[in-house]
Amino acid sequence: MADLFIGLMSGTSMDGVDGVIADFSSSGVRVLQHASCGLDAALRSELMALNASGPDELHRAWLAGNALVRVYADVVRKLLARASLKPQAIDAVGAHGQTVRHRPQLFDGTGYTIQLAQPALLAELTGIRVVADFRSRDVAAGGQGAPLAPVFHHAVFSRPGETVGVLNLGGISNITLLGADGGVQGFDCGPGNALMDAWSLQHTGSPYDDDGRWAARGQVLPGLLASLLAEPYFHLAPPKSTGRDLFNLPWLQAHLQNFPGAAQQDVQATLTELTARSCADAIGPHAGALQRLIVCGGGALNGHLMRRLAALLPQARVLSSAEAGLPPLQVEAAAFAWFAMKCVRGEKLHLESTTGARGARVLGGIYPA
Repeated sequence: MADLFIGLMSGTSMDGVDGVIADFSSSGVRVLQHASCGLDAALRSELMALNASGPDELHRAWLAGNALVRVYADVVRKLLARASLKPQAIDAVGAHGQTVRHRPQLFDGTGYTIQLAQPALLAELTGIRVVADFRSRDVAAGGQGAPLAPVFHHAVFSRPGETVGVLNLGGISNITLLGADGGVQGFDCGPGNALMDAWSLQHTGSPYDDDGRWAARGQVLPGLLASLLAEPYFHLAPPKSTGRDLFNLPWLQAHLQNFPGAAQQDVQATLTELTARSCADAIGPHAGALQRLIVCGGGALNGHLMRRLAALLPQARVLSSAEAGLPPLQVEAAAFAWFAMKCVRGEKLHLESTTGARGARVLGGIYPA
């Protein structure tokens, strides 16, 4: 029987759930099917709200997790139907969950990271064993809990003798640097789509700026861009990770107070440039002779953003992950199918160079069917 795993991912953009069926029976990863489901407005709003303290959080978080897992189960059913497979054909489902807080190493020296998911309910709804809670063990081992994807990127995108970058532009951006010598580095750059999407939704009603067209019609505001880039996070040395705890609309509004009257589309142009600049600046000191930058996540579908990245990184060929074998919206889901496979097999993953963990660990907890 083929080693078939399902990977499910709802990222910091909170625009929906992506899922894949991945075949690991041979070297590499082969995606058999992809499916997605959007999140309804009420659930998305509640998940956004849970990124900040509020009343009755435990009760609300658990119910939101239940609702999210029902969407996960819908994606699983779609995948199985499209592949004409029974649940028994799947070894396990890797379910990342929805990050609502990410505060590693803070408060008591260990901190925490919270991904809402109810893996027991998902196992009940699908009849398939579930692997979840991938980040907590890394945090317990002194790591940032993010980014985890670099070890998967190395397995899928590395090229012998070539320095390759893999840039994931989800709600938060993160970079993997795959050295020609086999070395792996990775860390969060800063905001990916989170601020652009939030500003677009607030001022146009659209949950994202389609192809970056609105931003392309605006003008970058140099003073605002400089103010945003002064954020201390950008100047921290890796390993480092971040999330909506920092990069959110209140953070942006605090900076906008010094720029009254800024045109909405100019702010959008500036936010797009912030993502491009913060990624390029983060890559620069670490990339060396970067030859290829493979871009995945929803931001890879933003033509204006991709052109700005190419302009800021002229030494590298900037390309969509689709050209490297995995479409942009499948990469993270495939990664968590891969993480589930590694957990089921009991394989420890070396994340010391990316998260700062004290050593290799098996990531994830298993919930039998």
